[in-house]
Parts: sequence; C-alpha cells; structure tokens
Amino acid sequence: MDKKITIAIDGFSSTGKSTVARRLARELGYVYVDTGAMYRAVTLYMMRKVFVSEGNFDKEAIVRHLPFISLHFEFDEELGYGHMYLNDENVEEEIRYMEVSQNVSKVSAIPEVRKMLVEQQQEMGKNKGVVMDGRDIGTVVFPDAELKIFMTASTEKRAQRRYDELKGRGDEVDFQEVLQNVKDRDYMDSTREDSPLRKADDAIEFDNSSMDLEEQFKKVLKLVKDRIEEVNAQ
Repeated sequence: MDKKITIAIDGFSSTGKSTVARRLARELGYVYVDTGAMYRAVTLYMMRKVFVSEGNFDKEAIVRHLPFISLHFEFDEELGYGHMYLNDENVEEEIRYMEVSQNVSKVSAIPEVRKMLVEQQQEMGKNKGVVMDGRDIGTVVFPDAELKIFMTASTEKRAQRRYDELKGRGDEVDFQEVLQNVKDRDYMDSTREDSPLRKADDAIEFDNSSMDLEEQFKKVLKLVKDRIEEVNAQ
C-alpha cells in the first residue's frame, strides 16, 4: 500500500489554492483542510462582537475571546468537501463575504490567533494523508511536508477571478474595490511579523495566470503522483 504524504499548498489570495486542494483530496482519498476558512471564521466571530469594524480594531479583546471559539469541519458528501462550523454554526457562506475578506489579514496577523490555529492544523494533519492550503503551511505548519507547492498568478488575474466569484454568487461588488482588496491582502500577508507569506525554499512555484482549472489540476496532480512515487521508492 502506498505511503501517504502531506501536501502543503501555499500562495497569494485568489490563486485557486482551495479549489485545487479540494479536488486533489477527493482524487487521492486524503483529508482536505482549508486553513483560510479557519482564519475567516475567527474574523467573522470578532466582527460579530464588533471588535473588528470600520475604524475599530481591538486586539486585546480579540485575544481575550479566543478561548470562546470552537472550529470544526463537517464533510458534505454532495459537495465533496467540509463546511466550516463556528461554535456549531455552519458559516461556510458567510465567511466568504467581502467584509470578511477586508478584515481577515489583520486578524490573521495576531500571533495568538496564529498559534491557536496552527496547533489545530498540526493536529488535523498529524497522520499524513492530508492536503492543506493556506499562507504558511510549508513554512510553519508542516515544514517537513513531502510536497510543497507555492501558487501564484498576476494581481489583475486574481482580482478578476475573485470578482467573478462574488458576482456569480449575487454579491454587488466593484472590480476596483476587489482589486484593491487583493493588493492590500498581499501586502499585509507578506509583511506581517508572525509567519509572513513566503515561498518555502523547497516549494515548487506554480504560476497559473494563464491556466484554466482543468489544466492546473492536471499539472498539480502529476506533481503529486510523481512525489508519491518517489516517497514510496525510498
């Protein structure tokens, strides 16, 4: 029987990390963990408490309320991936709203938030056979992952994908606002002090600017299968 590996997919926002990671997990029979959903759920909780709002960011209150947050995924057979639950409430749809996107990088930069979620993520993936995507999976969560992929695409291409996704869901959004949000998140994710977004030294850089979903999935799947073969040959 093939040895299972840990697959870490990092990269900038709106590069399609989650879409590819979900499909990979289904194809391989692995567990999929959307770490971005975890950070978004914490952000949503803090926004509901009004610790995070326009012109207000109460870091001390955020840290104080972390013990009151419980997160878990529940697998949806029909969709083929897990929904994010915040204190037993399905928030999968709400965490994707633009307002959450505008605040998640600020909340994610808090060391206490990262520490709590990294520990949970490491527990989820301790038995291998996991596909995990985020910003610091290959550098912090699983630095020894057998395969690390760093996904990237042009800023404009990522903004267009995000805009199309939001419009397709019926959200009223402005492209320039989405583009600015992508730029702001890139800056905040890359410059935060704790676990900044960066490509791990041993990660494979994967630019999908000019690829459709099917093409990028096939290329990533080949990388995965080649790596599994290498691990099993050792």
